[in-house]
Amino acid sequence: MDFLTTLIVSKLGKKQPRTENNKHARRYWKKHAPKLSFSRTILGLSILFLYIPLFVIILYSFNKSEGSSFTGLSFRWYEDLFLRSDELWLSLLYSSIVALVSALLSTILGTMAAIGISWYKFIGRNYIQSISFLPMVLPEVIMGVSLLIFLSGIEMDLGLGTIIIAHTTFCLPFAYLMVSSRVDEFDYSIIEASHDLGATEKQTLFKVIIPAIMPGIMSGFMMSVTLSIEDFVITSLVNGNIETLPIFVYNMIRHGVSPVINALSFVLIIVIGLIAVIFRKGLKSFAAAH
Repeated sequence: MDFLTTLIVSKLGKKQPRTENNKHARRYWKKHAPKLSFSRTILGLSILFLYIPLFVIILYSFNKSEGSSFTGLSFRWYEDLFLRSDELWLSLLYSSIVALVSALLSTILGTMAAIGISWYKFIGRNYIQSISFLPMVLPEVIMGVSLLIFLSGIEMDLGLGTIIIAHTTFCLPFAYLMVSSRVDEFDYSIIEASHDLGATEKQTLFKVIIPAIMPGIMSGFMMSVTLSIEDFVITSLVNGNIETLPIFVYNMIRHGVSPVINALSFVLIIVIGLIAVIFRKGLKSFAAAH
């Protein structure tokens, strides 16, 4: 587990500063690299493999018929989506509530854990740091069954609350990982300077530390939102009678793929793409300002 932790942190942790020789070699390689190489071919094939299904979904969301053959352009499925799919939008609302609340909780807890584990020495510190990644490597069905047994043991009714608890549990390690990679890059001399200037520990935390690691915090939040929205296995075990979007879609496609799902997928692609662009620009501006 220590090896796994070291590997994960090394992959997502701090970047090594580029020397002038590295920059010169990179510019030289970009200028003289062959236009078509094995690595570029594999990259192109990988991109096609990832994005062709999305383009197929987008295309068939405008299909006139429900069949697999394309019979012409039509907006009928978008009309069904926005005017006659109340249950679908309700499931999306449930997923959004669960994703935002669980992501907020896991990000707050993950940030506190990253700061505490990185900067304070206490008994069992290395042990806690190692087992914090356990939910990331366990199969989801094991996580779901263990959470179901625990929630049943404390006689908690299954519903929206239990889904939020479950999602917070498995999103927490990812948020912690993203924040801890940012904490590892932190310049400790800034904290010493803030103390020399008379700042209290609370002021140092909220006015120095958190703004400096905010890109990591936002990355952890967005990753938690993504993981929560797309989860099916754990949610299906602790949901009670609540249907989140993945469960609703699964129940729909058991009787055949509905083109309404294609239309919803295209809408979600656009919304998520816009959110990603906004967050990317926002994080760049925030990092430049701090």
